[in-house]
Amino acid sequence: MKHRLQEYRPWGCYEILHEEKNCKVKKITVKPGQRLSYQYHNKRSEVWTVVKGVASVTLDGELSYVKSGETILIPQGAKHRVANSITDDLVFIEVQHGSYFGEDDIVRIEDDYNRK
Repeated sequence: MKHRLQEYRPWGCYEILHEEKNCKVKKITVKPGQRLSYQYHNKRSEVWTVVKGVASVTLDGELSYVKSGETILIPQGAKHRVANSITDDLVFIEVQHGSYFGEDDIVRIEDDYNRK
């Protein structure tokens, strides 16, 4: 298992809590008014559990709200985005399952920060 410091992004930060061959677990913090890119993954699925705040989740074009203590499944290949539209940080735990967990398995469809 590898231990890493927080990785900062324009929308907030993430910390890798656990990593194995078949899974990776991250704690993700999204700053108020920010959102991640609309994206999908070819080699992994994800399960998000909100631990603080309310996540505005777009999953294959459908918007839903995931509150603290609730979980949502992001299937492999599904287009998804999470946004924080409240005034406090959004914090959720992301559990990735699949065959590859590199940041280069992010296929961005739309990105507020002009990342490819």
